[in-house]
Amino acid sequence: MRASKSVPAGRFARHYRKIIASAAIVTAIAAAMQLSTPPATALAAVPPAQGVVDKPESFAKLVKAVQPAVVNIATTARVETPPIPEFRFPEGSPFERYFREFFDHGLPGQPEKDQGPRARALGSGFIIDPDGYVVTNNHVIDKAEEITVNVNGGDQYPAKIIGRDPKTDLAVLKIEADKPLPYVQFGDSDAAQVGDWVIAVGNPFGLGGSVSAGIISARGRDIQSGPFDDYLQIDAPINRGNSGGPLFDRDGKVIGINTAIFSPSGGNVGIGFAIPSAMAKTIVEQLKVSGRVERGFLGVQIQEVTEEIAQSLDLDEARGALIASVEPNGPAEKAGLKTGDLILEFNGQKVDRLKDLPRLVAAAKAGEKSKVRILRDGNEQFVNVKVGRMPGDDMVAMKSSESKGSGQARLGVSLAPLTPEYKQRLRLHDDAEGVVIVDVERNSAAAREGLQAGDVIKRVGNKKVSTPDEVIEALMGQTKRKAVLLLISRQGSDRFIAVPLDNA
Repeated sequence: MRASKSVPAGRFARHYRKIIASAAIVTAIAAAMQLSTPPATALAAVPPAQGVVDKPESFAKLVKAVQPAVVNIATTARVETPPIPEFRFPEGSPFERYFREFFDHGLPGQPEKDQGPRARALGSGFIIDPDGYVVTNNHVIDKAEEITVNVNGGDQYPAKIIGRDPKTDLAVLKIEADKPLPYVQFGDSDAAQVGDWVIAVGNPFGLGGSVSAGIISARGRDIQSGPFDDYLQIDAPINRGNSGGPLFDRDGKVIGINTAIFSPSGGNVGIGFAIPSAMAKTIVEQLKVSGRVERGFLGVQIQEVTEEIAQSLDLDEARGALIASVEPNGPAEKAGLKTGDLILEFNGQKVDRLKDLPRLVAAAKAGEKSKVRILRDGNEQFVNVKVGRMPGDDMVAMKSSESKGSGQARLGVSLAPLTPEYKQRLRLHDDAEGVVIVDVERNSAAAREGLQAGDVIKRVGNKKVSTPDEVIEALMGQTKRKAVLLLISRQGSDRFIAVPLDNA
């Protein structure tokens, strides 16, 4: 075995002193270089203490304050079953009589209205005033026949639908309590920033009131769920049953309504989406007051501005909404807007991307003039447009449970003006008149009598109608009748249909 080489103590000391001296010279040179470096080139570091100080120690106090206003929503709906196959038995045989009675009348002793299986579902919501108005998602209560709201503490209340808006997936319910109810208020989602703390409260998997926390991951998400997508993306865990529940900021204000998740597995993977309060507040207020949402309408087809289109228009970047076509006799055409115009601004708000314009126009009030900044033939100019009302937003009656105490006749259909677009879609003549049915409420009187989406109402009683408002006015004159006679056109053929009225 070879011994290791040793270094004499004197030589080591001299060698060590040389190393120390060299290090001192290097340090001095480095210090001189630092002193001579201009301050402008120094890297600015964000003090880590800022993030630590901003981190909340606990959400317990906030949760205790807001949780009493968060509710669980239970619904019951009838499940559509596939058609029963037709069986043929010898005429007069016991089998023929038994199967006919069974399929025509259901189980012995079972009321006809109770036929068919029922599905139960659970969701979330929150109370927005002490009188018992509740906000939730439309998909939570869609097609529900019975709705029960379970408040904190165990009390249960039947709920009625005040109004709903499928386009934004929002709904407002009403419960009647013998005492003022705890409630929460909307906050300002526009002030919320990516990275801000948020708290989601709801009813995941029917477990009852549950709380989760996270941050805002992104803003302005479009998940292709509707024409006005503008979601907040969050990483606070939300799951099935959280739908309709509130998303709180650190002040205990509602800045979002938890609506959807992205999940290949069906459970939370840290990507959730909430409707921002900036959008929800105006929708909820309209539903609360009138039971429907009225939106502005421009009458144009638009397309996205790509980088290539931007270059062809001599734009420095891709922005705006390009008009691909203009609806005949629509608000845009009457104002002078043309195919090829690039909309850059609407009512003082910039149109940076395609999705901005529908949202801004929808928020405008019908009948009011809006200033639109456009680019035409390389020149910017302003055009004043009198905004119309979006077709299909006229709801004439919903369910009978929603109309109690209203004193109005109810049909159960959603109507729209018979525009040239509808005439083309329904293959009607240009001179066709009436009001088109765009939706029929399930289990309504209209549905039971066979009215369908695409039917055109030409007369209500003995009055011709050409607008949804005229249908409503004509129905008001039928409140003392048990049924109203409608003249409808279906696929070019006219027929009369008598529809029973719910004159609540």
